[in-house]
Amino acid sequence: MLKISDLNTFYGDSHVLHNVSLTVEQGKVTVLLGRNGMGKTTTIHSIMGIIQSKKGKIVLEEQEIQSKTSFQVSKLGVALVPQGRRIFPNLTVKENLMTTYRPAENGWTLEQIYDTFPRLKEREASMGGALSGGEQQMLSIGRALLTNPKLLLLDEPSEGLSPLMVQEVKRIIRELKKQGLTMLLVEQNLSMALELADRIYILNKGSIVFEGSPDELSSAVKHKYLLLSS
Repeated sequence: MLKISDLNTFYGDSHVLHNVSLTVEQGKVTVLLGRNGMGKTTTIHSIMGIIQSKKGKIVLEEQEIQSKTSFQVSKLGVALVPQGRRIFPNLTVKENLMTTYRPAENGWTLEQIYDTFPRLKEREASMGGALSGGEQQMLSIGRALLTNPKLLLLDEPSEGLSPLMVQEVKRIIRELKKQGLTMLLVEQNLSMALELADRIYILNKGSIVFEGSPDELSSAVKHKYLLLSS
């Protein structure tokens, strides 16, 4: 579905990603792990066309997308659930959802979003800024799904949520996987990531330092690249 090869991305003169290569397989959940500031969000933004890479290839279904704008990438079937949710606080729940709606045969509809997220139906007329953090995350995911994407990018979807809402996000991702949606998940919650992942990549200082299945992730690698020192 998505193949990144030798990706190098810069912020000004700062070289953030160093020859990053990874593959996201059709219908799988691929998880990108790493401590804060290691380049995870930069990788997501590079895929989405929010920032332009200077070297390397990003190929979506055999089409190179590394030089395309975020609008063009979205039209090709990539949707982003951004870190921090980024909903429109002065629009209602329904208005937020419909800002991105892209009809597709047998695709997501507003009614299906409400079936998946009953709380959003209840809050349909509420302003986005009046929602709780968990409700805003549901809204952000629902808004992305209404683009009817082939590939869903999720950047820290459990960040700042209560344990109960983290479980709800996990349930939703599992359900989307059952439906065959391909996902690239950036996540700090290690236990959640390991439960959901088919394939794991770890970023450290802008470089991939581990690739493998959850079962292949050793305690030594976890402590070296993911867990804070005591």
